[in-house]
Amino acid sequence: MQESRLAWKLHIEATNDQFETEEIPLGPWTSYSMRHDPKHMAFVLARYKFCAKMLSGKARVLEVGCGDGFGTPIVAQEVGKLHCVDWEERNIVGNRRRLAFLGNVTFDVADVSSAPPPGEYDAIFNIDVIEHLEPAYERPFVENMVSCLSKDGVMIIGTPNESASQYATHRSDHQHINLKNAKTLKELSDRYFANTFIFSMNDEMVHTGYYPMAHYLFAVGVGRK
Repeated sequence: MQESRLAWKLHIEATNDQFETEEIPLGPWTSYSMRHDPKHMAFVLARYKFCAKMLSGKARVLEVGCGDGFGTPIVAQEVGKLHCVDWEERNIVGNRRRLAFLGNVTFDVADVSSAPPPGEYDAIFNIDVIEHLEPAYERPFVENMVSCLSKDGVMIIGTPNESASQYATHRSDHQHINLKNAKTLKELSDRYFANTFIFSMNDEMVHTGYYPMAHYLFAVGVGRK
């Protein structure tokens, strides 16, 4: 009995910091996922973890289309400074409020399909963005990102695979108007980079398997042309 009481006391002491930590509210998109499709949150975090691993140690990183910032802390943990932009002002206002504890992260409103964000970056990434763009805006969107990337910079584009669209939800099917497959995604990246590496993803698993059977794709462009 005495040993049990001692173990309980140690447990309380060890968890005090956690219980005393201020709780962080979820953003609107993540709150929607929590209510309607919570497993999707794991997929999103895994995509951010992949980007964080690929960009670990980079001094200046830009995320284009950060949404409600759900995965931002994962990348922020691995890089020097992270600047996040989104065209939706409501997301940026919310991110600045909820994620103010991230000392190396800044947020701004920007439409990158219209103009490049200021500054130069060692790496740029965007997750679940390009499939929402009307095809006419794709070229200026990518060129504006590339224009603020250093010569030896890296760019990551993550997007659902066109071959998996037959399994998409009604909501996704109506929002995804510019889907890519492995071939077209690589062709897009190859226009701007000397090297492009394509990765497949199913649920939380990133691999180099058979592209048509992947639900999600990443293009990693290295060495700006």
